[in-house]
Amino acid sequence: MTKDRLPLAAELPPAANCRFGAGCADGDGIQPHETERPLSPEIAAKVQDHPCYSEQAHHHFARMHVAVAPACNIQCHYCNRKFDCAAESRPGVVSERLTPEQALRKVMAVAQAVPELSVVGIAGPGDALASAEATFRTCALVAQALPDVKLCLSTNGLALPEHVDAIVAAGVQHVTVTVNMIDPEVGERIYPWISLRGKRYRGREASRILSERQLEGIARLAEKGVLCKVNSVLIPGVNDGHLPEVNRTVRALGAFLHNVMPLLSAPEYGTHYGLCGQRGPTAAELEAVQEACGGARIMRHCRQCRADAVGLLGEDRGPEFALARLSVRPAADAAQGRAAHRTVVDRRREQLAEARARALRGVAGVGALRIRVAVATKGEGQVNEHFGHAREFQVYEASAEGARLVGVRRVAQYCVGGEGEEDALESVVRALSDCVAVLASRIGRCPQERLREAGIEPVQEHAFAWIEEAVLAHLAIYAERIAGGEVVHAPRPEPVPVTPELREAREAS
Repeated sequence: MTKDRLPLAAELPPAANCRFGAGCADGDGIQPHETERPLSPEIAAKVQDHPCYSEQAHHHFARMHVAVAPACNIQCHYCNRKFDCAAESRPGVVSERLTPEQALRKVMAVAQAVPELSVVGIAGPGDALASAEATFRTCALVAQALPDVKLCLSTNGLALPEHVDAIVAAGVQHVTVTVNMIDPEVGERIYPWISLRGKRYRGREASRILSERQLEGIARLAEKGVLCKVNSVLIPGVNDGHLPEVNRTVRALGAFLHNVMPLLSAPEYGTHYGLCGQRGPTAAELEAVQEACGGARIMRHCRQCRADAVGLLGEDRGPEFALARLSVRPAADAAQGRAAHRTVVDRRREQLAEARARALRGVAGVGALRIRVAVATKGEGQVNEHFGHAREFQVYEASAEGARLVGVRRVAQYCVGGEGEEDALESVVRALSDCVAVLASRIGRCPQERLREAGIEPVQEHAFAWIEEAVLAHLAIYAERIAGGEVVHAPRPEPVPVTPELREAREAS
């Protein structure tokens, strides 16, 4: 396989170790294109305020990662851990490592200042279960101090099977497992080695052992009622065509959510892939693989957070809570503030449901029309960000069925003053080239003109409206303009074309 060609899953051999559950294809397992069933009340309660497990929750709730797990038991070609880095925003990077006691001190400070906090997670900077003693000590301290806050951890899965019982005993209800392959032939291009029980394994054998233990661990988590999210790094030319097979397998084992995220391989990160020129996927390639994985229960709002991130997804308030900046006096718990915030969010959700119902009635007559609309938001589920201040845009597909999040497009901030603003604006226009409109609370005159030149309508009329309501309202207006002959609708170009083979697979899905 070459790096410029995206192979189909059918071209890859069957997984050498797919022997769990109902298998990868036929049988009683969950299929990738199966219509999504409504959540049970028990599962709905687990995800409703978890920003990573619920797309809606990420507008309202914050997470915190505590960096108590520096060790790692595998080497990935896309990873380079850094323990004192403030500049990079990617997994495996932290500004300071913490002991469990320091982590609790920081958690209490964040809980006092951030009423949106709903989850404390351990995501590195290494592997949570490679530093199991520190991980479970931290979980015990946080659970005792903040019983209303969910506990979460991330792992590569190598040490997962022997720790499932401890995870359950610690009260951890959400576990993320990174699974990039189920075929050792693919895996040996991602993992140079693993270390298990004091022995180092390399090549295909290492990937076989890793995959077997990942799948065993996921199956055991599902049996115990722990919600499992699977992360997969999309590496063009390595595992892009293989990830639909990964999706079928982990879903059959009981994984709740699949997060297919792009490879980050800038040379300055110092990873093997970055230094050897392995590119990451385009936005169109990422979306094509997500769609080939079935579309249902695919996480599309991931921000690939640092291992010490604090705040809503898309923001990082970690520097505010560096150990050196914390008060010497322990912070008091602010449980009442968190409870009040949940009450506010419940009211927002009721208002949003009413607004969504109204908006759906307004688009009942648009027929098969589908458009994409970009939204500038800084949280709370509203169109509430200035175009020039946005570091990212959420892209929605609007139709008579509703507004569906397609993905998040990170961009260079446009309105920062000084040189380079024109280049930044052009990068934003390119990133949103498949959208017919961009919604923001405010858009300056110059970007309005450039957006219109590119065929993207700048819209400020829905400032501070609910996102879904605003997106569907624009769809209704757009449909009226088509009917009145004001607009000739044509499919928008993708930000970067994908190969015919993968486009065919996406359309088939």
